[in-house]
Amino acid sequence: MAKIFCIANQKGGVGKTTTAVNLAAGLAKIGQRVLLVDLDPQGNATMGSGIDKRAMEQSVYDVLLESSTIQEAAVLSEKCGYHVLGANRELSGAEIELVALERRNERLKAALEAVQSDFDFVLIDCPPSLSMLTLNGLCSAHGVIVPMQCEYFALEGLTDLVNTIKQVHANMNKHLQIIGLLRVMFDPRTTLQQQVSDQLKAHFGDKVFDTVIPRNVRLAEAPSYGVPGVVFDPAAKGSKAFIEFAEEMVQRIQKM
Repeated sequence: MAKIFCIANQKGGVGKTTTAVNLAAGLAKIGQRVLLVDLDPQGNATMGSGIDKRAMEQSVYDVLLESSTIQEAAVLSEKCGYHVLGANRELSGAEIELVALERRNERLKAALEAVQSDFDFVLIDCPPSLSMLTLNGLCSAHGVIVPMQCEYFALEGLTDLVNTIKQVHANMNKHLQIIGLLRVMFDPRTTLQQQVSDQLKAHFGDKVFDTVIPRNVRLAEAPSYGVPGVVFDPAAKGSKAFIEFAEEMVQRIQKM
């Protein structure tokens, strides 16, 4: 049975998509069967996995409207070693179309039930807002992975996200929980970042992943080549950190 995780944070620009594609690639490298679901209409996770969003015949949009199944719409990224249920601009219209439909928050959950045995991990890259799309992700997931920068504004955004997760847990998905907080774009030379990191560990304890993703130019360059950093430059510090994170994820799931 696949373990389903949202990569979510209501604050933009915190490295959600970078985390999603590199964790997917890292898990694939250590032998896990992975499906990456792109729920962001920008389609960055799709393009960052080597899939041309403009050339896709079917996407997550078709799956949400139940005109296609995940088996039909997902494609294998041969460069990266994992499957991608891609997104493009069509997904922007799904928000409006879903409003009038039954089970509007559980469309993705129903679709994923059909592929539970085909994958070990399903990673859902959510848009940076509490939208109908994000709710579909949260209603489908066993847990949430929260990438965050160690800055004070990020702490404020985290409070909002925790409240959202509590509401979804109480009303829509009783299995939903925060799996862990991932410190990304981390620079240990910055006193402020170190202070915020210490605050996170003091407040959230073992919910903070041991792995820390450093600020790394190779991770930032990789999307322009249409691959995750883990594939683009496996020897880079950031890539090695994501492999470590993938291994930590597998260990954490086994303990759960």
